[in-house]
Amino acid sequence: MSRPAPPHRHDVWIALAGLAGGLLGIAFGLYTVNPERDHGPAVLVGLLLMCGAELLRRTAPGWALGIAVVALVVDIATGGLLAVLVMFTDVLYATTLYGPARVARALAPGSVVFSVAATVGTLAWLRAPEALLLGVLAAGVTATPVWTGLMLRQHREAAAAERLRAEQTALLAEMDRAQAVAAERSRMARELHDRVANHLSAIAIHATAALTLDERDAARDALGVIRENSTQGLTEMRRLIGLLREAGGGHAVEASPSLDALDALLGHAERAGAAGGLTFKGLDERPPRAARLSTPVELAAYRIVQEALANAVKHAAPGEVTVVLRQDAGALTVTVTSPFHERTPSRAPGAGAGLIGMRERVDLLDGAFAAGPTGAHRWRVHAELPLGEGKSPA
Repeated sequence: MSRPAPPHRHDVWIALAGLAGGLLGIAFGLYTVNPERDHGPAVLVGLLLMCGAELLRRTAPGWALGIAVVALVVDIATGGLLAVLVMFTDVLYATTLYGPARVARALAPGSVVFSVAATVGTLAWLRAPEALLLGVLAAGVTATPVWTGLMLRQHREAAAAERLRAEQTALLAEMDRAQAVAAERSRMARELHDRVANHLSAIAIHATAALTLDERDAARDALGVIRENSTQGLTEMRRLIGLLREAGGGHAVEASPSLDALDALLGHAERAGAAGGLTFKGLDERPPRAARLSTPVELAAYRIVQEALANAVKHAAPGEVTVVLRQDAGALTVTVTSPFHERTPSRAPGAGAGLIGMRERVDLLDGAFAAGPTGAHRWRVHAELPLGEGKSPA
């Protein structure tokens, strides 16, 4: 069995103050019932019981109320000390404030009913206007402390609910901040990969070719491609670092790439893939008066084509790479097919981040994405991008 909690130090002081007040009342004969007669030491019983109830007013309010009722009855029968009556009102107040909620809810109407019943009963017994004073006294002893404790309890519960709501709001704000940081990191990772990794892949491919070729002209061409891609990679890296440094600083932001640069993408990929026997073909089958693409859709389509061409250079077998763009009223469709053979080794290391980045871009726009081998030894990348802006800008 668990040990009962010790009395609160404030309750100890209240009990001692009540005991001192009761002893003074006995010394000076301050009784409320028959003050003329000699009451004797029996008046101490009710006083001590009420002091014991005060010790339990916080730790065991239910027990305190029961003991207080018994103490009040005993005190009235033995003389009626004013200090006992005052302590009884404090026990009612404490029970309402610290006790179970159901007890507090029962005491509130119960105190009103008791006050009304005491007033009506006294009037019927005495049949005199002075009986109303006893009704007011009964209300002051019972209803006033109970309703005071109930109002304070409601204010405390409302304050606790507001604190909980504030903590939940702060927690939700922290979760939103963490999600925003994670989304921004993912976006930065995609941009870094799409801007720089393709150039580094071309450098790795042509560096390998330069090391294995004995022909001077072929090695010179490979070194030229390496120099071009390294220069472009450094330029893209500086541009991305500059954007990160200037974000939110009021500086102009670089315009996003668009599909108007499709020919330039194909030309760059053809120079990078020439050593592997690749040729490239672009088919823009969009209607002449098609709806203008939003910036997130156009950027996502550009990056998907860029990454698919880079993967074709790194992984595809010799042959033709085809890029097809189609657009209707609801979506832009990007399809890139390239030669593929399972036994063809990759000419540059890769970790699959390109496919992950493409899928993330499509998911952000609530589109559909598929990538994988098809018949006749072909690899197909297919993305459907709704013309709306989706969940958030890519």
